[in-house]
Amino acid sequence: MTREKVAVLAAGSWGTALARVLSDNGHEVTLWARSREHAEEMERLRRNEHYLPGIELPRTIRITSDLAAALEGARAVVFAAPSAAMREVARAAFASLAPDALVIHAAKGFAPDDLKRMSTVLAEELGRPEERIVALSGPSHAEEVARRLPTTVVVASIDRESAERAQDLLMNNEYFRVYTNPDLIGVETAGAVKNIIAIGAGLSDGLGFGDNARAALVTRGLAEIGRLGKAMGANPLTFAGLAGVGDLVVTCSSRHSRNWRAGYMLAEGVPLDEVLKRMGMVVEGVNTTKAAYRLARLYGVSMPITEQLHDVLFAGKSPREAVQALMGRVRTHEIEEIMRHRDKVPHTRTGG
Repeated sequence: MTREKVAVLAAGSWGTALARVLSDNGHEVTLWARSREHAEEMERLRRNEHYLPGIELPRTIRITSDLAAALEGARAVVFAAPSAAMREVARAAFASLAPDALVIHAAKGFAPDDLKRMSTVLAEELGRPEERIVALSGPSHAEEVARRLPTTVVVASIDRESAERAQDLLMNNEYFRVYTNPDLIGVETAGAVKNIIAIGAGLSDGLGFGDNARAALVTRGLAEIGRLGKAMGANPLTFAGLAGVGDLVVTCSSRHSRNWRAGYMLAEGVPLDEVLKRMGMVVEGVNTTKAAYRLARLYGVSMPITEQLHDVLFAGKSPREAVQALMGRVRTHEIEEIMRHRDKVPHTRTGG
């Protein structure tokens, strides 16, 4: 294995966990924090107490709030900023990023203003082809990765060489396994939309509706993800893999999931603003619900779970009313519905 100089932007829970993975793999890692205070605290404690409490950071990880210094000489850069901040971070990084550096992103969401996928945002801001951007996704709670528990993910890029470079960079230990996938659109769409369904799973569990309801929500949620993804140009097989059903299951069934926890609190009657305040971290599914709601209309795709959650989050509908609306939908035949959407939705790779 070749030792690489790698920058990780920024020092949230996922960025910190990935910095540990890369350090374990023998790379020279710099973890960038947005604030000097945060960087100094992590350097002093050798822990990221706000995002990953109790997890020790190896001395081999350099920590800084100087973005130019973090990127100096970096042969690979992992953009782990939240989706809403990705454009800002990429724009700030552009001047210091080596033209031939490998670019990987680990965000699961859409740009809130223009609904673009993260690879499109990075390509625009970094001035490089989208085909060379790599997306990292799959069932991977930062808390478990940081504890070196067995985890399997996928790296997606249209360019096979870029995907394999990312695979080599990340997969050189006994606990973090990495597959490659050429379906960048499918991997990014699945990673984003599953957060919406996880909020719904938290709502269902918070209302005490049980395992049957959650299983139905996950299954029908996967159908929604597949419909939107296919409309955007994805390969439907992607949704049966790690980035699809794998990530969906773990996010809908674990208390590590911010989106699940947010939904659970909403079911308890906590207002959205207070939920986000208590979480203290980005809940990607909230902004993604807005984006997917708009994308469903743009592509003419039926997404009833997303629509009901949109009304809960932004239109004052109660969680119980949303569930009743879903259960009261017109009866249909499952296989006929799948076939209808398969034949109706065009397969195209245009759009963001």
